[in-house]
Amino acid sequence: MKLYPPDSIAVIFCAMRTGQDEAGYDEAATQMSDLAAQQPGYLGQDHARSANGLGITVSYWKDEASAKAWRDEPAHAAIRDRGRAIWYDSYSLHVAQVERSYDWQKTG
Repeated sequence: MKLYPPDSIAVIFCAMRTGQDEAGYDEAATQMSDLAAQQPGYLGQDHARSANGLGITVSYWKDEASAKAWRDEPAHAAIRDRGRAIWYDSYSLHVAQVERSYDWQKTG
């Protein structure tokens, strides 16, 4: 796990999938993760998916401007439209400021 600096931005994307076009979704998700990592201000991301189709992706950004630039990136916008048409029944998006970040790991 990676730690993120105070005042960085967390964009929390929670989506319920349709189950349609799984291969297309997986390909698009990989492309978007790779593209996000190339954007100025990108700090990292975490993912989780349940068996019932709920997925959560949290992307972390240096500042609000970086997060908004990612939102407005043309290839990202095109995939977002495709997701609305094919892959998602619903989603919510939450933008939050990181106040603190810490971790723990079991040893021995």
